[in-house]
Amino acid sequence: MPILELVDLEKTYTIGEVKVPILKKIKLQIYAGEFVALMGPSGSGKSTLMNIIGCLDRPSGGHILLKNEDISNLSEEELARIRREEIGFIFQTFNLIGRISVLKNVELPMIFREKSRDERILRAQDLLGMVGLKHRLDYSPLNLSGGERQRVAIARALANNPAIILADEPTGNLDLKSTRDIMDIIRKLNDDGHTIIMVTHDADTTEHCNRVIQLRDGKILEGAS
Repeated sequence: MPILELVDLEKTYTIGEVKVPILKKIKLQIYAGEFVALMGPSGSGKSTLMNIIGCLDRPSGGHILLKNEDISNLSEEELARIRREEIGFIFQTFNLIGRISVLKNVELPMIFREKSRDERILRAQDLLGMVGLKHRLDYSPLNLSGGERQRVAIARALANNPAIILADEPTGNLDLKSTRDIMDIIRKLNDDGHTIIMVTHDADTTEHCNRVIQLRDGKILEGAS
């Protein structure tokens, strides 16, 4: 049974009186432990698809099943719960909070799950140690390099032990060395059993993916799924 299944998924935006289809009858199955890349030119629909998978947007039609539960029409409160508990996000722009420490950034998702302070601190320390940043716990993200910020973002994405990690252009703002370092961490996460879905423009980052899904004009290219 797939951990994630998309069935005839559609997304249409209305601009004035014009309906603009972005996703068209997307069918896709992703299994636990896979590392899948979504690729396609600008405007192909990959970011929209990522937002729907991440419960940041809703489909206009079709179904999205997470762990065999249809989440297509859940309430905003239920979608927020899924974002907290089931999905970890790694963004191109890191999305860290500069006014609080690295440690507190990683703690933050656990606060929303009402974990105790001691539990939060221990897990955040462990995760930051895993990404090589245990010596930066009290730093502000503003005082870190881009590669270090993305490591913090990875640790934060893992805070609540999500079922799926969504990585949206995780190396898009990084130099070559930092890109290699971040991809090594992501590959190790996948080797450890994490399910990862990554949007990328960089074919080199897909070297260790199980599958590369090519999107064009809102459709998955035949043979790419």
